[in-house]
Amino acid sequence: MIRGSTELVAIVGSPIAQVKSPENFNTWFTHNNCNLAMLPIDLHQAALDSFADTLRGWQNLRGCVVTVPYKQALANRLDSLSERAAALGSVNVIRRERDGRLLGDNVDGAGFLGAARKHGFKPTGKRALVIGCGGVGSAIAYALGEAGIAGITLSDPSTARMGAVCELLGNAFPELTVSTQFSGLEDFDLVANASPVGMGTSAELPLPAALLATLQPDTLVADVVTSPEITPLLNRARQVGCPIQTGPEMAYAQLGHLGAFMGVTPLEI
Repeated sequence: MIRGSTELVAIVGSPIAQVKSPENFNTWFTHNNCNLAMLPIDLHQAALDSFADTLRGWQNLRGCVVTVPYKQALANRLDSLSERAAALGSVNVIRRERDGRLLGDNVDGAGFLGAARKHGFKPTGKRALVIGCGGVGSAIAYALGEAGIAGITLSDPSTARMGAVCELLGNAFPELTVSTQFSGLEDFDLVANASPVGMGTSAELPLPAALLATLQPDTLVADVVTSPEITPLLNRARQVGCPIQTGPEMAYAQLGHLGAFMGVTPLEI
């Protein structure tokens, strides 16, 4: 129950009806007897400036999760950013300090890695293929670089997007081997689909069948798509005998990172 004393967090985006964060956070708050609640906010783009100003003055608000399409737009309206959020040029969580200052971070990659580590994946010295160089893909690639991975290969239909992520990784991690060319999947310890391919009722795969035929059973195959939980890619990987990581696993692992940054949950939940 929301009371006058209840402290709030929010999630902002547009559309917002499909997001799972309010259900996940509010369930956790209830089970842990926290006088906290999350509100979903479907915000029109024209209201971004006034929304940021409102956050600064919203005294019983602890923070705000940011989802599409406002991760980049709100990053430019905050008072300070974490090093990775500044490098990525996007945020997916905002903390409101007691003095009203707004601090932003991007924990998309941290959530992904948290889920991968539960499958026994240790990035140091490994090689990964990241499919999709949009906001989530670049965050995952950056987090892998932070964690000490030896090599990242990028795949995206847009050469401009691939080039931007290559430059980002090269500047941040000079020792990291970054490539955009591959002829098989045999050498990868991790294959991560960070694109929307496979969402909904689509039977589409993010890689050609000839490439997927080279998938090895000891490769961790991950997908950020949350619906369906078992995407066409994960179904194919499971047939090969690969360990798989689902989109909901990443989303749940990310919950602690989002909540901890806002100061409302522990990191591990």
